[in-house]
Amino acid sequence: MEKRPFITKDRLEEITKTYPTPFHLYDEKGIRENAKALKEAFAWNKGFKEYFAVKATPNPSILKILQEYGCGCDCSSYTELLLAQSVGSVGEDIMFSSNETPAEEFVLAHKLGAIINLDDITHIDFLEKTIGEIPETISCRYNPGGLFKISNSIMDNPGDAKYGLTTEQLFEAFKILKAKGAKEFGIHAFLASNTVTNEYYPTLAKVLFEVAVKLQRETGVHIKFINLSGGIGIPYRPDQEPNDIKVIGEGVRKVYEEILVPAGMGDVAIYTELGRFMLAPYGCLVTRAIHEKHTHKEYIGVDACAANLMRPAIYGAYHHITVMGKEDEPCDHTYDVVGSLCENSDKFAIDRKLPRIDKGDLLVIHDTGAHGFSMGYNYNGRLRSAEILLKEDGTTELIRRAETPADYFATFDSLPIYEELKKNMENASAL
Repeated sequence: MEKRPFITKDRLEEITKTYPTPFHLYDEKGIRENAKALKEAFAWNKGFKEYFAVKATPNPSILKILQEYGCGCDCSSYTELLLAQSVGSVGEDIMFSSNETPAEEFVLAHKLGAIINLDDITHIDFLEKTIGEIPETISCRYNPGGLFKISNSIMDNPGDAKYGLTTEQLFEAFKILKAKGAKEFGIHAFLASNTVTNEYYPTLAKVLFEVAVKLQRETGVHIKFINLSGGIGIPYRPDQEPNDIKVIGEGVRKVYEEILVPAGMGDVAIYTELGRFMLAPYGCLVTRAIHEKHTHKEYIGVDACAANLMRPAIYGAYHHITVMGKEDEPCDHTYDVVGSLCENSDKFAIDRKLPRIDKGDLLVIHDTGAHGFSMGYNYNGRLRSAEILLKEDGTTELIRRAETPADYFATFDSLPIYEELKKNMENASAL
């Protein structure tokens, strides 16, 4: 699969006249088309709902677009709950899935009427003591342990993950929750990350559907929904085939009709909480080549760094790079594309075959629409970049401004040194 940017070089150069690099750019048209495709793929399930993983792209402008396609918000923290509330998501439009959860987060989730998804059996008592009751609708996160396989391929190792209840704990938790007044139940599981196979969701669904039938039969609870969570990945590399959400949806439907319907559970709603699949391909990090270095290797220094996109630095993750205007030129140069952090891992690409890069060239780093900006940080005092939405009509909208030194220093405002910092910023601006 050939990877091409969703924007032209000329249009990008125009944008940089208003918004200096680096910045994250999002494709509204692509986001809308993908959200529509997901909705259509699961239209066979009357109660289907996507709870977008806010952690992936925590921007209200993005959340509002997804709301138009019936998406709710999957939140994992106090601030994500506030963000969901700010765009009008309340009640069962919010799924609150967290772990090692502070009491104040459970309190806010309950006040907002969110569906609370418990990560551990001990959290039942903690929740009850914190909010004074057990909600009538409740969910539990399931971790069957062991290795998760599709055919003969090992996809991930749930047994090594910190999340979820064991099979025995899940059955015990449902009995306890029912005794404490819960009336509607949900099951949630995340057993593999960034899978690029149409088989993942149907295989996961089979595991959860079989457990759900046993749970309802043995505990007498009513299972309202089964949350397949995330895990559907994207093709970061050009040689990977993308998932087909229509095929995935049909695969889940087939398992649903084989297992749940005969058990009298044809009313169970299917939920998802996709982040990467929903947004990653529809965002990119735009940066400019500002240095070249010829030592033991050939280096291209850019004005972005791991503070803008940390996945390559911490995971060794591959992100495709396009040198704008040179898409059709031969990739006959080998570069490490690096940022400015005082960390040798601050590399967007290592020994990457690319066209010749000249200082001033614009580079598009692909697939940063999820877990790109959101994982940013301020090491070395680097500031988070702007987020810009490329609208369907070709215009742009600034949906988050770039940070300034004033933002970085704002949390010193209770200290005497703050006035000196402000003075230094003013003097620097005047230079």
